[in-house]
Parts: sequence; C-alpha cells; structure tokens
Amino acid sequence: MKRSNIILLSVLAIVLLWGVSTYNGLISINQEVKKTWANVESAYQRRNDLVNQLIDVVKQASNYEKSTLEAVVNARASATQVKLDINDLTPEKMQQFQAAQQSLSGALGRLLAISENYPNLKAMEQYGKLQNSIEETENRIKKERDIFNETVARFNVKVKKLPTALIAGFMGYSEKPMFQAEAGTEKAPDVGSRFNN
Repeated sequence: MKRSNIILLSVLAIVLLWGVSTYNGLISINQEVKKTWANVESAYQRRNDLVNQLIDVVKQASNYEKSTLEAVVNARASATQVKLDINDLTPEKMQQFQAAQQSLSGALGRLLAISENYPNLKAMEQYGKLQNSIEETENRIKKERDIFNETVARFNVKVKKLPTALIAGFMGYSEKPMFQAEAGTEKAPDVGSRFNN
C-alpha cells in the first residue's frame, strides 16, 4: 500500500472518529437538556397539585375572598394549558410559558397573603402545611430553572462552536431559549419610600 493511501485513510479515520464523537456528545447534551426540562415540568406540576389542594382548603374556610380564589383557579387553568415541547422550544413559546406561570405565582401570592385577614384559615393545620409545601416548591422551581438554564447554556455553546456547529446544523440542533428574569426585576425595589411615609 502506498504511503499516500495510508495517510489518506488515517485522515479519514480521524475525521470519522471526530464526527462520531461529536455526534455522540451532541446527543448526550440534548438528552441532558430534555432531562432538566422534565425536572422543571415536574416542579411546576407539583405546584399545580398543591394549588388544587390549597383551593379546596380555602373553600372550606368561611368568608374567604372569592375573587382572589377565582383568580388563582383561572391562573392555574391558564398555566396548565400552556405546554412546551422541548424539541420545539422557541423564545416566543418560552415567553408564553413564563407569563402563564408568573400569572399563577402572582395570584397564588395574593391568596397566601389574604390568609392574614382570616384567622380561621390561618389556624387550619392543613392550610399551614400546604403553605409551607408551596413555598418549598417555589424554591424547587427556581432551582430546577437554574439547572435548566445552565444545561441549555452548555448546549448552546456546543451547537454554536465550530466545527461542532456543522454537525449540529446537520442534526437540526439550534440554540434553545432559557428562562428569563421577570420584567422589572432588574430594578432594585425602593424600600426607603415605604419607611418615609
């Protein structure tokens, strides 16, 4: 065999090995993104389940604020209707999902805040446990979103770097959106004015 043929076969073997290794790396990181997204969905599902239980407990208490409870029920319904497919994740769809979840968080926060006005509701042991569970779940949601964002950041770097971007493009992989901070959170709250009034 000629030396030039050996060199050519060696180069082809190296390119083939690099291609297979890159392909497998992209598959692995894409599966990691899917797994972390499933964890985010699981955390949101846990919150939805707890909200159902909380609604039932609040209904048992007399004189609760019906409009606030209805806002939670409606926000929960909206939040559960927005579904995201990790394989078709666009910034617009991620924004819709976030908006629905933020709406539920706001309504839920108002519902939990009114418990201060209803001693019989605050005194219910089941309400207290649910309130603690929801707070823990909100923390878990934040943690899972952070992990998802870290994973997506690694994925996005990988699919954009050359020469891996060539194989990523061939496989149909493109940059995925991440969770963004809520609008207005970039501004520090003005707590001083509250104390001056």
